[in-house]
Amino acid sequence: MYLFVLLLISFTAGRQAFADSVTPPLQPVRLIFIHHSTGENWLADDNGGLGVALRDNNYFVSDTNYGWGPDTIGDSTDIGNWYSWFRGSNSATYLSALYAETAQHASYSRLATNPGGENEIIMFKSCFPNSALQGSPGDPVPAIDSNPLKGQGAGSAYHTVANAKGIYIDLLEYFTARQDKLFIAIAAPPLSDATYADNARAFNNWLVNDWLSAYPYHNVFVFDFYNVLTTNGGSALVNDLNSATGNHHRWWNNAVQHKTDGDNDLSPNVLEYPSGDDHPSTAGNLKATAEFLPLLNLAYNRWKDTGSTTTTVAPTTTTVAPTTTSAISSTTTSTGPATTTTTVCPAQKLLGVGNPMLESLRGFRDTRLAQSTLGRKVIQSYYNNADSINAVLKSSPALRTMARRALEVIAPMLEKKENVRRAENKSGPHLKY
Repeated sequence: MYLFVLLLISFTAGRQAFADSVTPPLQPVRLIFIHHSTGENWLADDNGGLGVALRDNNYFVSDTNYGWGPDTIGDSTDIGNWYSWFRGSNSATYLSALYAETAQHASYSRLATNPGGENEIIMFKSCFPNSALQGSPGDPVPAIDSNPLKGQGAGSAYHTVANAKGIYIDLLEYFTARQDKLFIAIAAPPLSDATYADNARAFNNWLVNDWLSAYPYHNVFVFDFYNVLTTNGGSALVNDLNSATGNHHRWWNNAVQHKTDGDNDLSPNVLEYPSGDDHPSTAGNLKATAEFLPLLNLAYNRWKDTGSTTTTVAPTTTTVAPTTTSAISSTTTSTGPATTTTTVCPAQKLLGVGNPMLESLRGFRDTRLAQSTLGRKVIQSYYNNADSINAVLKSSPALRTMARRALEVIAPMLEKKENVRRAENKSGPHLKY
């Protein structure tokens, strides 16, 4: 068992803490979707089929619509209104009702049985008028206290790119405090009118690429509904789902693909799925559903894994020479041109300096592992990758807890075995650092 844990920790170094997975949840998960008419069409079984897809992926879906909730807050889903929902003076009242909501306020199929508890996943989407963002993408973003878009609708003169960024930046204050919820921000769909199309493109690129760049947690995800609807398969009635060309936000070749350079016509940033107005057509909504569900599953799994990212941790170059005659240090130093780095033993990081269980682990290392070729290779791999192991454990509380508990079980077992060995062999105490 103890050799398995050492190998497991070494194996995870240089890799993700948890492999990204687009597998649906094993148990039903409660999800609520804040939307208006575009979202209603997207959910509908005879249109976008999002409700059916969510059902089939084990999400129990409820939703809000016009007229919903305290102060009929459901009427207000523009970008400026998100401040009222999540940060305003009445937000606690709104969110309490939101987390408890179990009803449907649109027509779509869903799981028959409510799994209980609060809604865990919060999807929120503004409608297409929100793509008419004024101003310039380069304008300075105001502090939230001086942001005039707070609580305002998309028709406001303050509905600008910079002010919209400020609203979303401030939302992270609340999202940070609610790690028990997964927040899915759905970009507003595009307009057919190209007047503000470049601003909408710039804002949504910022939302996907920059908004969360310094956010250290995994309970917020963005789906670029806007981008998905800016290319079609030849007409508004035909989509380009599964095409290598076009614009997409999807799971593609085992990675997230956010492709925004696939439209070469004269108006690359407008809706290409009109339906007589700017509500996306069925073809566009079906494309969005198919591209969204794997990403939702991905976001859910990352959130539940607490720390999984798409970043690969590179192995370090610190080396430990194998030896059978002297103890192997808990820290190693690798000195290169003008640099010196110290590597701390991951077990020591997990258990704490001076923890008596470390002596049991070191004894096993020195008197057992170091006495064989395979064992020395395990030791060398462990220390070669110590920095990477520490980085992985730091980024993943779940894995850190699992590894520490494993060591807390293993160390007493090793100590017991070592005591028996010493008693039998009369060989004295084991080697120490």
